[in-house]
Amino acid sequence: MADKDNKFEDNVPGKFYVDKECIACDACIMAAPDHFDMDEDDGHAFVKKQPEGEEENEACQEALESCPVEAIGDDGL
Repeated sequence: MADKDNKFEDNVPGKFYVDKECIACDACIMAAPDHFDMDEDDGHAFVKKQPEGEEENEACQEALESCPVEAIGDDGL
């Protein structure tokens, strides 16, 4: 389970975040490319845009569920 105290600083503020357990597998980017991006220099994903509306929220939830190391969190804001 993701730890909000261990999240990357490049996540935009909001409900979803990626923490430092990320292994840069691209699963989140494939599930929600408008919302997740990869820091190629440091080798980790991060949330670049929080979802707006139910469809975008579902895409981010799919990304969370597809993460093999549970590095994506949902603060439920």
